[in-house]
Amino acid sequence: MKFISWNVNGLRACVGKGFLDFFNQEAPDFLCIQETKLQAHQIDLDLPGYEQFFYDAQKKGYSGTAIFAKAPPISVSRGIGIEPHDNEGRVLTLEYADFFLINVYTPNSQRGLARLDYRMEWDAAFRDFAANLAEEKPCIICGDLNVAHQEIDIANPKSNRRNAGFTDEERGQFTKTLAAGFVDTFRHLHPDTPDAYTWWSYMANSRARNIGWRIDYFLTSQSLAPQITKAEILPEIHGSDHCPVFLEIKN
Repeated sequence: MKFISWNVNGLRACVGKGFLDFFNQEAPDFLCIQETKLQAHQIDLDLPGYEQFFYDAQKKGYSGTAIFAKAPPISVSRGIGIEPHDNEGRVLTLEYADFFLINVYTPNSQRGLARLDYRMEWDAAFRDFAANLAEEKPCIICGDLNVAHQEIDIANPKSNRRNAGFTDEERGQFTKTLAAGFVDTFRHLHPDTPDAYTWWSYMANSRARNIGWRIDYFLTSQSLAPQITKAEILPEIHGSDHCPVFLEIKN
């Protein structure tokens, strides 16, 4: 099975920058996107052979997630069942016979770490949500998790130490999520690969210089680790300030 995750930073804008060409070329079993920045009725995508699932933020033009899937799911759930966390369209889950697919757009701690306390609550609540599902069947978690876990995952670790996405608190929460039974699939297959990033600032020609952060992930339950055949980053794909990430697992 072939999975792709991509923070498109506005789906309508990304469609205008080659999204459908990329989608049709790759033809994944599942494409999970974050930051759709729309209400589902505002776009009409022609994706033959795929079911389309959206989870929109209450605030228009903000956040939002979607999954395009070849196989119909057993069930679809939106949110994590906690009201303060479920109004920004951040967690969309499809259930299949052998796994849950969880698409997530983690809140940013924002400039000056204005939202760091909320982010800590979010990370703990999301981890509990995923861990509870994983007790029932294996989970595949993907999306923009808004944290660079290790120094190898960011171009300038020292200067970013207290910036949103690279605080000790956020990195510690990610460590706790892995400890709860999940595998960072890219590092599972590429433990020492440097300069592998998924997001670049629009400033200072950062992408061309590869001054980036790895903040987009596929995590799986540890029981799925032996089935992982590929976990890649696709920096050559433009259309957003993020690039897609790719996972392939044996059925």
